[in-house]
Amino acid sequence: MKSISTIGLLFLSNSFMTAAWYGHLKFFGKDSSHAATPVWVIILISWGIAFFEYCFQVPANRIGSMETGGPFSLVQLKVIQEVITLVVFVVFSKLVFNNLTLSINHFIGFALLIAAVYFIFKG
Repeated sequence: MKSISTIGLLFLSNSFMTAAWYGHLKFFGKDSSHAATPVWVIILISWGIAFFEYCFQVPANRIGSMETGGPFSLVQLKVIQEVITLVVFVVFSKLVFNNLTLSINHFIGFALLIAAVYFIFKG
């Protein structure tokens, strides 16, 4: 159960962080009606969104870490988080920007990430 909770919280966390990091490019970009918004305002909005990322990330790491009774080592937690980050980013890019075109290089990279997960968890 701790594994599923950790992974679920990491998906929520990464969803907020991806929105904070990249959402402004769409919603405050050059083609937006808010394009003239000062960068400091955009930073504050992004920080506000990123706050919720931490509200999920910290509990995910505490629940999932062997240091606090969870099932994952620190390295395993980091690899899980990175894979989730890429999955969330691909979905976000497709839904929000609708300009994502995946090539064979992307699929090779994803396969290598899966291999990395395998080797990290095997050790």
